[in-house]
Amino acid sequence: MAARFLEGHVAGASVASDSLMIRNLKSGGYRLYLLLVLLFFVSHPQRAMANSEEQTPIHQLRIYEIFEGNKQAFHDRFRDHATRIMAKYDFKIVAIWETRTGDRTEFVYLLEWPDKETMTDRWAKFMADQEWADIKKETAKVHGRLVGDIEDRVLQLRDYSPNKTLLK
Repeated sequence: MAARFLEGHVAGASVASDSLMIRNLKSGGYRLYLLLVLLFFVSHPQRAMANSEEQTPIHQLRIYEIFEGNKQAFHDRFRDHATRIMAKYDFKIVAIWETRTGDRTEFVYLLEWPDKETMTDRWAKFMADQEWADIKKETAKVHGRLVGDIEDRVLQLRDYSPNKTLLK
């Protein structure tokens, strides 16, 4: 059927390659082509989808319990060291907050990632960073424990969210 359609539309063409293509399509070559395309989409669904639609980032909400007695030491360490080392591993910090509920003080920040795999990979690299391990050890010696409970939430945008990315 596809061969007849093509043959009808190129019947007047004098180029030899056109008639060769039509003969190949008539002899079942188009079936092989369709099979190869189908196999590509089945075996590479992420690549096929990435080409057809824009990838939506994910966000990660981190909430740390911090202590009033050494809160400034925590902020100094995060500002002066953590953010710098995180930047080395492509952490994209969207915003940073502090909140207090009852007698609990929390440090909250939001990260943006291209996908969950990148997030997992970059966190592993950050946590394995020797400079970061040394800084944590040194600040703990001087100020004690800086962080209590940690909450970690991965946030996925809904299709009706007004913004698909929070970074510019």
